[in-house]
Amino acid sequence: MDAHAFGEQTLPEWRRAVLKVGSSLLAADNGGLSDRFAAGLAQFVSRSRAQGREVVIVSSGAVAAGRGVLHTEAAGLNQRQALAALGQAPMIALWQSLSEVPVAQVLLSHDDVRNRRRYLNARATLRELLRLKVLPVVNENDTVAVDELKLGDNDNLAAVVAALVDADLLLIATDVQGLYSAHPINDPLARAVPRIGAITPAIACMAGDESGGLGTGGMRTKLEAASKAAAAGIGTALFCGRDAATVAALAEGKLHGTYVEPHGDRLLARKQWLRNAPTGLHGVRVDAGAAQALGSRGASLLPGGVVAVEGEFGRGDLIEVRIAGDAGARVIARGLVQYNSVDMQRIAGRHSGEIETILGYRYGEAVIHRDDLVVLPREGVA
Repeated sequence: MDAHAFGEQTLPEWRRAVLKVGSSLLAADNGGLSDRFAAGLAQFVSRSRAQGREVVIVSSGAVAAGRGVLHTEAAGLNQRQALAALGQAPMIALWQSLSEVPVAQVLLSHDDVRNRRRYLNARATLRELLRLKVLPVVNENDTVAVDELKLGDNDNLAAVVAALVDADLLLIATDVQGLYSAHPINDPLARAVPRIGAITPAIACMAGDESGGLGTGGMRTKLEAASKAAAAGIGTALFCGRDAATVAALAEGKLHGTYVEPHGDRLLARKQWLRNAPTGLHGVRVDAGAAQALGSRGASLLPGGVVAVEGEFGRGDLIEVRIAGDAGARVIARGLVQYNSVDMQRIAGRHSGEIETILGYRYGEAVIHRDDLVVLPREGVA
């Protein structure tokens, strides 16, 4: 189908994006991997970085790469897991060969993002890689994944990663131009669907149930991913990664494909959850200087401003922040804490530079990062 069937639309402004690349765009015709289409996608990433933007790649292709090494087909789940383990190195090597900056491999499973402590670890790692100007390439940890590997969940993993890194946009490169109202080969009346306000059951039915021969997920899983991203306030662009003109246009902010609109404001949705989710009675007391920094400057909470620790909590728990000496015990902020209550007792009142000396490790200079914190109005929780 012609890319022009989708016309041209302008993408929203974005600073950070997650780019998901499917197996069908990386696999060579004779087995293994090819840069035929990956080169154009890597060029898009390079141009985006030159424009001051950040990109995280979620890449399939490990199983296809493993097939190329052994020249064999996978007959069952265990063999697919073995091929995925074998193919990780050549898959990362392909991306490194196409990138002018260092490439870092990040293997994630859904357990890593369901568990709050591991979620924060993964988030901190990805954030640091971006700060270091490294290109993160994320893949499902297929060696240990079971249901994820069978379901072809790298699409949904991409949506999770987009939320994990606070992305503004999810880009899903596939081997078709976008979503059609029906299968464009089987139905001559099929029409392009360039924009989706909400993924309704009727929209989902348009995707059908088919997947490509090399991938494990079809358009349906891509819409599932777009729906998850939309719920997190992130828009999704579906486009053909095989069309050089379509890929090149992305760097100019133009999309020839399907755009799925987000629901509401991304940051507002996250802050609303931090504002209203239950916390229990645990938290910290801070001095007046820290309270002012949180309220007026939008700063992170540093250990030096912590005066007392109340209750028991683990790393990644949502805790409350109160001002020391406030008889009314008013909650001034809430956030996801980087250190558990025992560690917090040890570093309270100390300089951030002393954390590693005291604990033997550090998760960052802040005990609550500003991205994981919401300041409450004086009247309390809304």
